[in-house]
Amino acid sequence: MNKLEEIIANTRKRVLSLKEKKTIHHFEESIYFNRNTISLKQRLKQSDESGIIAEFKRQSPSKGPINLNASVVSTIEGYEKAGASAVSILTEPVFFLGNNIDLTAARVFVNLPILRKDFIVDEIQILESKAIGADVILLIASVLSKEEMQHFTNVAHDLGLEVLVEIRDKEEIENIPTNADVVGVNNRNLKTFSEGIEQSKLLSEFIPKDFLRISESAIDNAETISELHKYGYRGFLTGEHFMRNEFPEKACKQLVDELKSFTKR
Repeated sequence: MNKLEEIIANTRKRVLSLKEKKTIHHFEESIYFNRNTISLKQRLKQSDESGIIAEFKRQSPSKGPINLNASVVSTIEGYEKAGASAVSILTEPVFFLGNNIDLTAARVFVNLPILRKDFIVDEIQILESKAIGADVILLIASVLSKEEMQHFTNVAHDLGLEVLVEIRDKEEIENIPTNADVVGVNNRNLKTFSEGIEQSKLLSEFIPKDFLRISESAIDNAETISELHKYGYRGFLTGEHFMRNEFPEKACKQLVDELKSFTKR
């Protein structure tokens, strides 16, 4: 198995365990289950937004530990103060050392859209996402069928959640649900973990214009963001660049300030 297949296999085991322990009634008891969510799509449409989706990520499957000591609360609060448009939080526990508690803790302290970054393979994870305080879920086209993505999108929308569909190649575009909220191009190959923004540039002409699009990974400077703007991207997901700093929120502020200066030129 490649690393992605290994992650998915482990996720399916995690889902089986979740189903044994919890039912829909458990999730409905959460104080967040009936809350009105915050729209990532609408946030990124605002012209005064940086478009930066700042990620909290402790570890990478390919690069190992990134920042094991960062506080999720101070980091996420710092991201918001720095001018991030949204935040992304890894909840996958084995390969990324994430957890649901991180997301729920962040929900208390920030008023930004929160993307739950995990590997959704079953609708119980969507119920769980709403219950822990997420606003947006991630659906990865390379691991789901067209039918699964459509079904999961409908389930998410019924719960008031938005859907970010992540693609990597041209063939996956055909499987994007027509009612998806945001389409993201992952600049990192999840099988080889190589990366580069050329993938976002390459796929931009094939993504239907009515989808709001974001570029994910390999983004660490204002010049790159400015370049991607030319290809129609409105959101820019950045994680490792921030998290490798002792204080990730400071790295985020530096990029936001750099972006403001860059756009004034």
